[in-house]
Amino acid sequence: MSKGDIVATKVVLLSCFSGITLLGGCAAVQPRSSFPEVAQGVIDATGYRVHWNSGGADDEAAASQVRTLLSKPLDADAAVQIALLNNRSLQAVYEDLGIAQAELVGAGLLHNPVFDASVRFPEGGSDSPNLDLGVAFEFLDVFFIPLRKRIAEGRLELAKANVSGAVLDLAAETKANFYALQAAEQNVEMRQQVERATAASYDLAQRLRAAGNNRPLDLANERALHEESRLALASAELAATELREQMNRLMGLWGSGTGWMTAGRLPEPTGDEVAGDGLERQAIQTSIDLRASRAELGLSLRTLGITQPLGYLSELEVGAIGERDDGEWEVGPAIALPIPIFSQGQPAVARAQAEIRQAQQRYYATAVEVRSAVREAYARVRSLRQQADHYRSVLLPLRQQIVDETQLQYNAMQIGAFQLLQAKRDQIETGGAYLALLGDYWTAKAQLQLILSGRLTQVAPSNRASTAAMPVGGSSSGGH
Repeated sequence: MSKGDIVATKVVLLSCFSGITLLGGCAAVQPRSSFPEVAQGVIDATGYRVHWNSGGADDEAAASQVRTLLSKPLDADAAVQIALLNNRSLQAVYEDLGIAQAELVGAGLLHNPVFDASVRFPEGGSDSPNLDLGVAFEFLDVFFIPLRKRIAEGRLELAKANVSGAVLDLAAETKANFYALQAAEQNVEMRQQVERATAASYDLAQRLRAAGNNRPLDLANERALHEESRLALASAELAATELREQMNRLMGLWGSGTGWMTAGRLPEPTGDEVAGDGLERQAIQTSIDLRASRAELGLSLRTLGITQPLGYLSELEVGAIGERDDGEWEVGPAIALPIPIFSQGQPAVARAQAEIRQAQQRYYATAVEVRSAVREAYARVRSLRQQADHYRSVLLPLRQQIVDETQLQYNAMQIGAFQLLQAKRDQIETGGAYLALLGDYWTAKAQLQLILSGRLTQVAPSNRASTAAMPVGGSSSGGH
């Protein structure tokens, strides 16, 4: 090769690599660029605000909102808003957006060229060493950039769907636990009233026994009821404490922030349930789970698009090699191509095709599950509301009437103390069952709202400690 040819080759190779460098470029990563879309989607679906901590002034604004909410008794919506602003696990989930965004930027860049060098020393060491220098890059890399970017865009869409789903999951779990806490606190109030009443009754029985006006059996029954009520109160207090600590974890609170109070009692069932017509259509339209399934299907299709056309040729590398021999440089092009003896790329193509079929079936299965779940959730809300209405309008007044009538008969010495105690136990049991049912109603309503907001996840308090914390007289018990 003449010196002129060598110079020309150098110019061509330098021009080639300069063009490649310009194509690759340097891209800045903005990890939070997708978050406004997620935040707006959450507002549209739930009305709650979310914030991704960045170490700036916005963080203090979010913290100030949390402090303002905590300064007042909390309702379910305030608790959810605090959780969405202050839960650190959710903040960690947001970083998935930054990871996916970084992968998207990286997908638009060429792979770095590979440089290699070798030195060969002649025998005797009298001559200068021979140098071999080479640089190579994946020749087809530039053609795969659009496909890689499409795959990365699909992963970003999947990340956005998963992050949105995590926000909705936290909101629903917080709301369900808050309702459970309200029910538990009401149960504690009821247990305190029962404990005070049984203490007074036992004290009266002791005085009557001392005067010889009742039997040892009557005194033993009164004491048993009082002791059971004390244990039931302790169990109810523990259940309320556990639920309160779970709320602290969900809201990300510690130290002085844990001194918050709940606002009011657990609400009675309302008549503003969503109409049954069009529920399936709404659930399908808003489903984040279906959106994630579509993203997975798109990823599988794009993976096949980058795998199938060239198979093993995707590993083709081209570059330049330079060799110095006897003080003279020789420069020329180089190529590296796998020899398709053992594999021509069929396994990768077959895997991509199987993943497509798998994603399709998962999508159809998710659609069926969403439709079924919204029907089930709606039926549960309606049934629990009807049951709660029946307790409130029929069973609770009836139990009170039974206790009143039994008390009159006991005062008239027509029945014994055991019948009166049993009537009181039955009243406590019915009241506790109503409180548990009321908590289940609000949890079911939160589940329905979650599905209609786009998330297919079962919500329940993380600690489903029964409001009927301790049986009284051998039965589960509670009060209203």
